[in-house]
Amino acid sequence: MFVIEDEWHAEWIGEFSSRDEAIEELKRLAELSWDQKPNLCPCTSWRTCGRRYHLVEFDTAGEPWRSLSDEAILEVSAKETAWLQNTDVKG
Repeated sequence: MFVIEDEWHAEWIGEFSSRDEAIEELKRLAELSWDQKPNLCPCTSWRTCGRRYHLVEFDTAGEPWRSLSDEAILEVSAKETAWLQNTDVKG
């Protein structure tokens, strides 16, 4: 299973059965304004804050789930929307 997680607020944004589905959601998030849900931050300083989306892969075969990978993919804020690293997921 793949999870999009906002690292800065420790929020899961969604669970996906494939990497491709999660990537499509990240592309959608990149197109949304920083001040609209789900990009809108839950904190009181939301106007100056942002989201840092990670794509986390879990092995869900056992309990507790085991993390297989964790990649910082996308940052969204009032300042900018930025794809991170040399990722190949850009729209």
